[in-house]
Amino acid sequence: MLTPYLAFAKKSFLNRSAYRFNHFMGILNTILRIFIFWGIYKALYGDRSEVDGITMTMVTTNFILSICLEAVFCVNDFYLPDRINSGSIANELLLPISFPGRMLADNLGNAVFKLIYHFVPALIVSVLIMGIQAPAGIPMLLLFILSALLGYGVLWTISFAVQMCSFWLINVWSIVTIKNVFVNVLSGSMIPLWFMPDWMSGVLELLPFSSIYFTPVQIYLGQLSYGEIAVKCAIQVVWIGVIYLIGTLLWEKGKRKLVVQGG
Repeated sequence: MLTPYLAFAKKSFLNRSAYRFNHFMGILNTILRIFIFWGIYKALYGDRSEVDGITMTMVTTNFILSICLEAVFCVNDFYLPDRINSGSIANELLLPISFPGRMLADNLGNAVFKLIYHFVPALIVSVLIMGIQAPAGIPMLLLFILSALLGYGVLWTISFAVQMCSFWLINVWSIVTIKNVFVNVLSGSMIPLWFMPDWMSGVLELLPFSSIYFTPVQIYLGQLSYGEIAVKCAIQVVWIGVIYLIGTLLWEKGKRKLVVQGG
């Protein structure tokens, strides 16, 4: 039944709503990041309107959408490690619900909150000041939303699999940091994959990282045909399934070796 998971998602949403100052700082942080990237690319482009066929408007659209989606896609990489370190995982495992399902519900509640209170305000401010390229039609906008949801699924499953390492490690901070570096650099949010060498961009498009932000942006800009969109979305679905399977195997193995002291 979905009722308990909806309750956990609602609780996560309400918890974020309680800290209003943190909420405003989150909006400010997203807007500042967008302006920093805008300033960097404005300086790099100079008086040129395009570089290798990539216009400044396309680049601006890429980092505005990517950074705004990143604000929504913020996952809690320490949800499981914190509970293992505190010992509360023992009580969590006694509940008649799926712990991974609870992890996802908590993140979804947070994502919905940030969609409403971070993504929308930051996007409106960015569009009014910098401008953004319009979507390539209503069908592409709808497919962009679908691909963005799948992109969130890819990011969450990566976080899920990484957190499973906490069964074997005292501190997963280093692995989480490495994961975040790969996501930031290889997802196309910081450096659009258009600027990568052809051989590298071809490889990166097959990896899960580009599926998180760059694929939805490509769809939004109308750079992909319907056949290519189907392939890209299929890649996203495959990565979600593969990474979740790896995470589930680690979860089942980790539970069997878990030892909780104290309490």
